[in-house]
Amino acid sequence: MSSDTLNLFSFRGKIKILHLTWVAFFITFFAWFNHAPLLMAIADSLALSKEQVKTLLILNVALTIPARVLIGMMTDKYGPRLTYSLLLAIGSLPCFIFALADNFAQAALARFLLGFIGAGFVVGIRMVSEWFPARQLGTAEGIYGGWGNFGSAAAAMSLPTIALLFGGEDGWRYAIGFTGLIALVYSVVYYKTVTDTPKGATYFKPKKIGGMEVTSRGDFVLLLVMKIPMYAALALLAWKLSPAGVSILSGNIVAVIYAALALLFLLDAKKCWEINGEMLHTPPAPLHRYKFKQVAVLNLLYFATFGSELAVVSMLPLFFSETFALDPVKAGLVASAYAFMNLMSRPAGGLISDRFGRKSTLLILTAGLALGYFTMSQISADWPVYLAVIAAMACSFFVQAGEGAVFAVVPLIKRRLTGQIAGMTGAYGNVGAVFYLTVLSLVSYQAFFLVIAATAVFGFAVLLLLEEPEGQMAEVLPDGSVSLIDVA
Repeated sequence: MSSDTLNLFSFRGKIKILHLTWVAFFITFFAWFNHAPLLMAIADSLALSKEQVKTLLILNVALTIPARVLIGMMTDKYGPRLTYSLLLAIGSLPCFIFALADNFAQAALARFLLGFIGAGFVVGIRMVSEWFPARQLGTAEGIYGGWGNFGSAAAAMSLPTIALLFGGEDGWRYAIGFTGLIALVYSVVYYKTVTDTPKGATYFKPKKIGGMEVTSRGDFVLLLVMKIPMYAALALLAWKLSPAGVSILSGNIVAVIYAALALLFLLDAKKCWEINGEMLHTPPAPLHRYKFKQVAVLNLLYFATFGSELAVVSMLPLFFSETFALDPVKAGLVASAYAFMNLMSRPAGGLISDRFGRKSTLLILTAGLALGYFTMSQISADWPVYLAVIAAMACSFFVQAGEGAVFAVVPLIKRRLTGQIAGMTGAYGNVGAVFYLTVLSLVSYQAFFLVIAATAVFGFAVLLLLEEPEGQMAEVLPDGSVSLIDVA
């Protein structure tokens, strides 16, 4: 068997770690999107308005923005084994809270807190990068992301049936509580069955924790600029909850939130200055530098790819239900076709990147993404349902293969910062989701899909600035010697 081929039927060594880790990611998505296929039952049970339902969708992805950055730092500092296990255990709690909610306020709080479990993806990116060489990394990361992402499709296909089995108005509560139980049990399983690195390997950690290291003054400025949209997305959420939106929060409270976000940004910038102060005075040797421009480009691409997937997975059951007058179970099954493509699309994006180049693969997939969403904007009740499903599946191939191609590059930038880079890039996916779901709350479904297509075109233009990873990256071993890691 070729050294570049992965024997996925094995359950030893790095393949064992890959399987255990994608299952952990699968469970985070299964729990995170446990509401999407049950929205109609939840809305009826809690007497929610259409505006409140859309607000729940936005709240569901909001906390994941800062959570992915925080979890990225924790992963780099404490290792993926401990971080993933704690995340699954803590993330189970909002599932139980949501299952017991009696009104919109309780449901909104639970959905907001459950966004924390969406940060799990970041942890596995670092874990997989520790176990697989560069020549297999895109494929392995694609399998991890694609098979794990399928958790949202599994939720769409199974949870309505589970709710029906329990029956009655509270069937949805049992289904959602079930997802929390699975997350809690697997947190123990994961902790007891994985290690952070292969035996004898070094787990490289950041020199300092609390902010991302950069290696030039220009990169420091770009880092601060790239932080702004993350805070802006949270401000956008606050606006959505203000009297100008669904009027959950008063104008005074929203003003306090805006001020707090501004203060947090300043404190974040100050911490980044402290982390990078030495570099700003004495830049590191060329061997130890990396270009933050690479991270910025990947952030914007993930905004368009994963951001659109999060938004579309959240709204697609409702879109099919309203467009084609389908019942909730059928709408959930039909909509799951979009997420179902993750099983092959994301691994395919990583595999193609490994074989034919990172940048060229991203260019082709981003162009296909733009065309795919333009096609979805044309779907109407006049279309046969099967044709709409085919269009959704074709679009999702480019979306999810693009995600796989993005994270085929992320671990090749700077090993000891992989968790933080993955955290920031992953957070941009949630920034995109908040942006797109806010757009959805203001415009028609057709205009929503067109907006995503337009941002994909912008992503294609920015992608021209990306540099193909080549050569080696350097990390310092505990004894002070330098370790060179192949990135091509």
